[in-house]
Amino acid sequence: MIKYKLACNDCKISFDSWFASSNEYEKLKKKNFLECYKCNSRNIDKTLMAPQLINSKKKSKDSADLKKYNEIKKTIINYQKFIKNNFKYVGENFAYEARSIHYNNKKKKNIYGNASKKDLEELKEEGIVTQTIPWVEDKDN
Repeated sequence: MIKYKLACNDCKISFDSWFASSNEYEKLKKKNFLECYKCNSRNIDKTLMAPQLINSKKKSKDSADLKKYNEIKKTIINYQKFIKNNFKYVGENFAYEARSIHYNNKKKKNIYGNASKKDLEELKEEGIVTQTIPWVEDKDN
């Protein structure tokens, strides 16, 4: 686990965030998945940080944190398996498919896919209920 101090370039706040590794941070940054908790901007960058000295007392806390992280990751993976087995993947067409189901009175079916934050906000305004969940890449499973 690695902790970075991140800064939002829009609302100018800084905050800490934990990542499984520096590579994980880079992947999330490249895919534009990092988001400011205050203004929801995705214009996020790392800031300079001082190195952290490791305290031997902290090692047991770190292993407890890693155990908790792995438990949460396992739960997310189980959710993903359930969704993949019981929902239809519609990819980038999620907003379109959700509207089709809602407005065309199609038989309600479970779908999952990708949608922008704007699409999700518009769906919500139209009374279409959606859920956002974290997703772990298959290669990490």
